[in-house]
Amino acid sequence: MSFINEIKKRRTFGIVSHPDAGKTTLTEKLLLFGGAIQEAGAVKSNKIKKGATSDFMEIERQRGISVATSVLAFEYDGIKINILDTPGHKDFAEDTFRTLTAVDSVIVVIDVAKGVEEQTEKLVEVCRMRNIPMIVFINKLDREGKDAFDLLDEVEQKLGLSVVPMSFPIGMGYDFKGIYNLWEKNINLFSGDSRKNIEETVEINDLSSSELDKLIGEKSANTLREEIELVEGIYPAFEKEDYLNGTQQPVFFGSALNNFGVRELLDCFIEIAPKPRPKQSEERLVNPEEKDFTGFVFKIHANMDPNHRDRLAFIKIVSGTFKRNTPYLHVRHGKKLKFSSPNAFFAEKKEIVDVSYPGDIVGLHDTGNFKIGDTLTEGETINYKGIPSFSPEHFRYINNADPLKSKQLYKGIDQLMDEGVAQLFTLELNGRKVIGTVGALQYEVIQYRLEHEYGAKCTYENLNVHKACWVDPEDEKNEEYKEFLRVKQRFLAKDKQGQLVFLADSAFSLQMTQQKYPSIKFHFTSEF
Repeated sequence: MSFINEIKKRRTFGIVSHPDAGKTTLTEKLLLFGGAIQEAGAVKSNKIKKGATSDFMEIERQRGISVATSVLAFEYDGIKINILDTPGHKDFAEDTFRTLTAVDSVIVVIDVAKGVEEQTEKLVEVCRMRNIPMIVFINKLDREGKDAFDLLDEVEQKLGLSVVPMSFPIGMGYDFKGIYNLWEKNINLFSGDSRKNIEETVEINDLSSSELDKLIGEKSANTLREEIELVEGIYPAFEKEDYLNGTQQPVFFGSALNNFGVRELLDCFIEIAPKPRPKQSEERLVNPEEKDFTGFVFKIHANMDPNHRDRLAFIKIVSGTFKRNTPYLHVRHGKKLKFSSPNAFFAEKKEIVDVSYPGDIVGLHDTGNFKIGDTLTEGETINYKGIPSFSPEHFRYINNADPLKSKQLYKGIDQLMDEGVAQLFTLELNGRKVIGTVGALQYEVIQYRLEHEYGAKCTYENLNVHKACWVDPEDEKNEEYKEFLRVKQRFLAKDKQGQLVFLADSAFSLQMTQQKYPSIKFHFTSEF
């Protein structure tokens, strides 16, 4: 019985948005409510030396951006919440896409002044493909921004969502007075004094009462009455079923930096957000309530602790309970492994846990056994799918800048590639190593980490490649395939798994190659 209760208590979600919309700040504030940290550090300001708790790589602190997904857990109101804070910067989108395979719901953060931005569109599209339930949080209301109704329209049109406002702002920027909470029928007043942690809420059951005029002034009160009437007229009522099926999205307004509107978001979230959901594997649908443990690796992070050079594989538990020191089957290798110190996270602090339940994220120390997408079970052969490698868009040769350190360089490249930071291709012709990434900023991260974590220096050389595609011949013995191998020899490489990859130097040559060799298929993700 307690096992089922543990599952019901869990909520695992990701926070996604365009860079700078404020998701790391929102993550911090949620942790503050969970009592997990005493004071939240804002990401940008240099006055507070305390960096954000969830950004722990040096390069993140310098740039004020998140590079890696971090996992944070806290308890609130008897509910155990696991947050996966994802990078918003488009150069690290791949990490975010993978993280979305491990969450049960999503909070989308939108900047009130900028509205819907391109990165938000891409991420929401992925969530919609998978029918992940979404809650929208419109942030930074203490600044001047777009009109609330215009914003709601923009969210509906650009993201293709059907929204239901759960709270509504009273004024904005300079005349921002507070928020009317449609979900709980009360008003939350904003004093603009962020030293006061949590503002008082005033319950108002009747908007036409004269008390409203006293609280926020006659002019604001009249505007609010008109707006709420409009909201109730235009937008449908909230239906929990529709939200869980991904066909309706509640919207909240607030200011994460001033800790405003965050409690309302959290209270509603723990009430409506889904508990751990079943997951599709290649063999069958796996339910969280099954007693046998299954889970998959959605992220690998090397050197979380620079003194120990350790690698952690992050595992999302899908079903059953994961117990410490119990042997589990590593499906791809077909061998049993046991783990003496599985970690649960709170940013830089991690604790060893004895038992974890579906919905939890566990970090396992890894000596090089895991790749992204690997499955662990109690013995059944199951492969979870849906963690693709995307075709890279930037390519550079990587050269060793210090001949005495070539061993460290290759070890470093090897580990960083397992982590999924980028992809490594080895040219068939001369064995030179090429690194392909989804975004250009990755090269800096790789260079920085090779030097600081492995003591190896590298330099890059540009390589003119338009797209890498995985080659899938109908028949390896036919003449057409042999001719392709001969003619395109200069453009062929192997990826880390030994699959053949064609590096096309332009869109035109890719098109010509596809026409010339119709029996060969070219794929843009490695999942085929």
